Amino acid sequence: MQYTVISLFPEIIDAYFAASLMAKAVSRGIVGYRGVNIRDFALDKRHTCDDAPYGGGPGMLMLPEPLGRALESAGAQRRIAGGEPPGPAKHRVVYLSPSGRPFTQAMATELARESGLILLCGRYEGIDQRIIDLYVDDEVSAGDYVLSSGEVAALILIDATYRLLERVINAESLAEESFTGNLLEYPQYTRPEIYATLRVPEVLLSGHHENIRRWRRERQVEKTLALRPDMIRQGEDRGIFDRETRELINVLGEKKEV
Repeated sequence: MQYTVISLFPEIIDAYFAASLMAKAVSRGIVGYRGVNIRDFALDKRHTCDDAPYGGGPGMLMLPEPLGRALESAGAQRRIAGGEPPGPAKHRVVYLSPSGRPFTQAMATELARESGLILLCGRYEGIDQRIIDLYVDDEVSAGDYVLSSGEVAALILIDATYRLLERVINAESLAEESFTGNLLEYPQYTRPEIYATLRVPEVLLSGHHENIRRWRRERQVEKTLALRPDMIRQGEDRGIFDRETRELINVLGEKKEV
């Protein structure tokens, strides 16, 4: 996977790729990274990249010329009159924006299948709409809130996608994470057995694998019902729950309502 980040402050992103698990993925050739500084493509000596919006209003808007030149340097293709690009795009262009589609685990899985992503980070009041019309494939929001930095949203997307790449994380770990199968992850415990008078559940010390599996599934359903009932409803609508999970939803759901 090749990540190209278009930003006024690529140094924010640079540090992430030089640390922890990501640094290992880069050194092993699983992930590639390039930061593109938009100011390098400005048209004046002051490297101006913003101006007041037409029609008035607060704040400043990022100029289209530096953004377009930066995107094309990264391999993005300009659409003809806002239609299809002149040829097959090498990498998908994603603009991080609070106006975009909410980012989800399903979207992370989809994007992780790409050979590369070009991530465009907004600042100030955003970017000129013509850049979106001409270059952007997806507008993606990190959530229903506003950030001052598109770089932070880009890091969320990068972190959620690169960890899904083969050889980055153990596949078994990914299979039991939150959102897998429309359930949250079960509670986890490690040493010591007693901490601040709280004990590790006895079933986890029993060595009985089937009882442990059953307990974990119960806790998954219980936790999801409590914190994300919308995920339960979505799973039921899609018919993805097995018989055991459906029975637990019914039993634990009735207890929750009492």
